[in-house]
Amino acid sequence: MIDPVKLWTVIIGLGIGSYALRFTFLGIVGDRPMPAWLLRHLRYTAVAMLPALVAPQVVWPAATDGTADLPRICAAVVTLVVGLMTKNVLAAVFSGGATLFGLLYLAA
Repeated sequence: MIDPVKLWTVIIGLGIGSYALRFTFLGIVGDRPMPAWLLRHLRYTAVAMLPALVAPQVVWPAATDGTADLPRICAAVVTLVVGLMTKNVLAAVFSGGATLFGLLYLAA
């Protein structure tokens, strides 16, 4: 059992930290023009988030006790190829998902 005081201390601390980080960009720097090099780097933040979230699930999936398997690798490759060819995030995600579930269904 977790001590309620510790739990609420962590929750409040994380809330204050999250607010402080957002306030730094929105409250203090939000009304000033940003340099071109920073804007160029910030443009790729959203694009980098999806691969950063998905890559561990492809390489070390918890469903297979951390061993890579063919359906997940194939789904990642299909997602990458469709995304590069169509430049459409939804088409890439849905095609990768269909590949994963289709190959998992065939393997079962």
